[in-house]
Amino acid sequence: MATTKAPDAGRRSDRSRRAIHDAALALVTEQGYRRTTIEGIAARAGVGKQTIYRWWPSKAAVLMDAFLDLAGRTAEDAGGAPQPDGAASPAGGGGAPQPDGAASSGGSAPGFPDTGDLAADLKTVLRATVDELNNPVLEAVTRALTAEGIVDAKLGAEFVQQLLDPQLALYVTRLRAAQEAGHVRAEVDPRIALELLIGPLMHRWLLRTLPLTHAYADEVVDYAIGGLTPRA
Repeated sequence: MATTKAPDAGRRSDRSRRAIHDAALALVTEQGYRRTTIEGIAARAGVGKQTIYRWWPSKAAVLMDAFLDLAGRTAEDAGGAPQPDGAASPAGGGGAPQPDGAASSGGSAPGFPDTGDLAADLKTVLRATVDELNNPVLEAVTRALTAEGIVDAKLGAEFVQQLLDPQLALYVTRLRAAQEAGHVRAEVDPRIALELLIGPLMHRWLLRTLPLTHAYADEVVDYAIGGLTPRA
């Protein structure tokens, strides 16, 4: 007598999660964060609302999880390693993705290169950030979540905690290593220093003032480094 194989609940759950992620990202891209609802996500994903609430407490949690998943998959597809906590979002809307094959030494955090040349390492990371910000797969949802995080304090705080802080910590660690090596003045605050690097990119990207390019990222590093290196 033939036996029937029991359905794989884990595989079914994975399919449902991916369908929910895809539906959430599609809706926030098409109609913005505020008009996206749990009901809409459930309908687009072909699941019940209770399925979503079983895994996530809120719409913001669904979208944050979906974005982290998308960012991680995008980094892997590009040949790089997944980001800390899966985050590959730009700093200020996220952080820099880990450069492919970047070496880590001298106490620097995994994923942030430390070749001994601070300017070159920062250019590597900021160029990768430019590529990510210009990536059409990520751009629409990143803009939607960034914009809503400005007016929604709770969402903004989640955005910072889950997406931004893990990336900024990599900059801080690398800059502190540079201080220990004597490549950055001892009195420099790494958190302020990293904002000199990330802030200009986010300003240009958010306001679309001028094209966001690798050449611009290199100039930002050169300008910032000029104010960070030891003075004679």
